[in-house]
Amino acid sequence: MIRAAGGLLWRDRPDGPRVALVHRPRYDDWSLPKGKLDDGEGSLAAAVREVAEETGAAVAVSRRLPSARYQVAGTAKVVDYWAMRHRAGEFVASREVDRLRWLPVAAARERLSYSHDRAVLDAFAAAPAPDAVVVLVRHARAGKRSAWRGDDRARPLDELGLRQAEELARFLALFAPDRVLSADLTRCAQTVQPLARRLGQPVRTAEQFADERYWIDPAGAMRALRALAIPGASVVVCSQGVTIPALIAAMRPDADPATRKGSCWVLAFGSGALISADHYPPPGEPASRG
Repeated sequence: MIRAAGGLLWRDRPDGPRVALVHRPRYDDWSLPKGKLDDGEGSLAAAVREVAEETGAAVAVSRRLPSARYQVAGTAKVVDYWAMRHRAGEFVASREVDRLRWLPVAAARERLSYSHDRAVLDAFAAAPAPDAVVVLVRHARAGKRSAWRGDDRARPLDELGLRQAEELARFLALFAPDRVLSADLTRCAQTVQPLARRLGQPVRTAEQFADERYWIDPAGAMRALRALAIPGASVVVCSQGVTIPALIAAMRPDADPATRKGSCWVLAFGSGALISADHYPPPGEPASRG
């Protein structure tokens, strides 16, 4: 099987989003930007890389879109797609991609050469454009509580947890967060410190997302979460194993809210409403649901 990944690249306009289509002279077709995974590369990382190579765009990833499945010379090909907001960058023609067009959704649908690309576009257009993202991350592994003799709020990540935090930094950076928040516990702050360093940002404390605070004021945690969903913003919040599942269950009753240490939920909002909640497993584990 051939594995590939790509993006539905869009940017906002007063009269509705514009979608990027690329023209490949080798095939004389119009398609969504995509390409094959490199050896050992994750699907989302490949999608961001391929979109950058084909369009010149720096992006902020938001929600998953349906995967395309079709045959190429008798071999099955699967292409995973994500919606990606254009942040910066200009297109430069190459041998592989010689033209790029920004089109309204209806015009893009007419221009696309393949039905599987139109299905991805239709899924994007079926909901408001995902203009805000909040990523809820459960802290990485911190050893056994029973083995820690001090204040549990000061319990640090263990060796595996520190490695998970470094891997999470690479993954979470794909969502181009402009703020990094953490519940007021050492293990939560440590989980997102590598990400904050990578972005050149501080880790800001958000005590509403600590389990102890959630038990006292669950409505306050929900208000704090929704207040982060500002159009154009992308925020990462590190929290705990009671608060995150409870928030997910309240917002998406149809979802399995289980959240293991080091895993995360990517919440995409459009026009102020939650439009998707995508689950990602801890670093190094294959995605099993979404």
